[in-house]
Amino acid sequence: MVEPQAVPVFERVYAVVCQIPVGRVTTYGQVAHIVGNCDARTVGYALAGLREGTDVPWQRVVNSQGKISLIGSDQRHRLEAEGIVFDARGRIDLSRYGWSGPEQAWLEANGFDPLWFWNR
Repeated sequence: MVEPQAVPVFERVYAVVCQIPVGRVTTYGQVAHIVGNCDARTVGYALAGLREGTDVPWQRVVNSQGKISLIGSDQRHRLEAEGIVFDARGRIDLSRYGWSGPEQAWLEANGFDPLWFWNR
């Protein structure tokens, strides 16, 4: 098991985001909850700091209303290419496309607290 204190928070954010499957999204707040000891804004900073061409699927993280960032035309195109549908107001139905979180075995193997996460 990885000691969580040994891994910088941005790296923990990226590890969680890489678990979001194609055709699913989650929110900045949900990622922050899984990571622990950070907030939605920190997740946003981490994703904004990614370099072009990264393999971290940043486009799969949206706000709590199911909306993409204001400058997110590339994000929308990427999500639509994955089969995600936006409504007339530009929102994603989180009940349909939302991701519930990583598997318990992954959480344990990567130093996350599965009991805390699943008992939220």
